Amino acid sequence: MRDKACVAFLQGHLPCLGLRWPGFRKVRGTVCKRLRRRLRELGLDDLDAYAAYLAARPDEWARLDALCRIPISRFNRDSEVFRVLGASVLPELAWRVADEGGQEVRAWSAGCASGEEPYSLRIVWLEAVRCRVTGIRLDIMATDADPILLERAERACYSAGSLKELPREWRERAFTRRDGSHCLRPAYKDDTHFRLQDIRVAWPDGPFHLVLCRNLAFTYFDVDQQRKLLPELMARMHPRAYLVLGSHEELPPGSTGLEPAFEDLPIYRKQRATR
Repeated sequence: MRDKACVAFLQGHLPCLGLRWPGFRKVRGTVCKRLRRRLRELGLDDLDAYAAYLAARPDEWARLDALCRIPISRFNRDSEVFRVLGASVLPELAWRVADEGGQEVRAWSAGCASGEEPYSLRIVWLEAVRCRVTGIRLDIMATDADPILLERAERACYSAGSLKELPREWRERAFTRRDGSHCLRPAYKDDTHFRLQDIRVAWPDGPFHLVLCRNLAFTYFDVDQQRKLLPELMARMHPRAYLVLGSHEELPPGSTGLEPAFEDLPIYRKQRATR
């Protein structure tokens, strides 16, 4: 399978899944590799044959959708975002919860892959926030559509490359070496819960003070899907909650109800309802 043929196939079929080609341009090699494997499994000669197979067997579209999931992640990805979360956003949320008589800040990591994002948030909380607040805990719900990735998240063991953006002292405190991997210590896994959910069709119960939806919906989903999803995210956010996107992502055109919270960072604050 040549790259040109794979590109043409993706450009023609991604829209049928509510996905958009520009998000896949740089990561198409991963999807094309999976497609080659799927062709071998089915005994098909090329992507034209696979297109005919899709037309004849509608249930194969779900398999194609799964082949298009991109699992790329790492700890502390977009380190400046996590620095600001630890220095400003999480303390503010904790103090607000305390003022309201609550006991926990609730966060949701949507599209959590192998757990790097929610565990990064947990590490930031323990290393940079906990000493500044008392009597408040951070509860994290992490969801993903891929059961294999969630199994890896539960194991919480990673390669050295996944940890390279974490400060060295945090790596040393949060992880232990086991069989060539870096495994998260139990204290850094507490109050982090994983659930199998596809955010296009199901969502955890809110409300959440902080929602991270990074490098997923606003990269790979088409604009119509984004516009359908955004109200679902906002419906699960507390008043004045924060939404965090990926560093190269933007809200769909015409979005309302959110305002930038920090200059040059993809962190948005839910606006107060106006009468």
